Amino acid sequence: MDNALIFLFRTASDMYTLTFILRFIMQWISADARNPLSQFVLKVTNPLVIPARRVIPSIKGWDTATIIVIFTLELLASIVLLNVSCIGTPDVMTSVGLAILRSAYLVLNTYFFLTLAYVVLSWIGSGNYNPLAAMLASVVEPVLRVFRKFVPAIAGIDLSPLFAILAIQVLMRLLPFGYVLSNVVCTAPGQLL
Repeated sequence: MDNALIFLFRTASDMYTLTFILRFIMQWISADARNPLSQFVLKVTNPLVIPARRVIPSIKGWDTATIIVIFTLELLASIVLLNVSCIGTPDVMTSVGLAILRSAYLVLNTYFFLTLAYVVLSWIGSGNYNPLAAMLASVVEPVLRVFRKFVPAIAGIDLSPLFAILAIQVLMRLLPFGYVLSNVVCTAPGQLL
């Protein structure tokens, strides 16, 4: 029963935090704010981001308020997960470290699935306008452009998504979760990711 509750909490907190990550990415790439997906993300995130902006200024064009909200949500989720899954109360540095790692993992995982969705939609819906496909393209294309510099198309087939997905998977495996959790005795460490 505990594992099911941990899974539900982790999934709900990750999905909510994901909307803030999407907001940050969409602002960073100047995505179309009239897109229905953009409108959804803005409506879900505005209740926390707009009050935070009154207190936290932007720094060099970066939406610092959204970054702080993302980190705060991940910190709270990490503290709850550590308290539920672990024996004893974790220290502050473990909670902060886990929050940073969970945020990085969530960003990489988001790009992994967005890239997969972008590839699948390019196979089945090429030539037709779709608001979701347009948003995916605006989010994923900046990353794929980096890989296209090094991996040219072969016989008209763009392999940049494949290399982007491989790079994302390698980065996800390099995140030092074990090191951060080494001082904490957890009943189910895999549940914390």
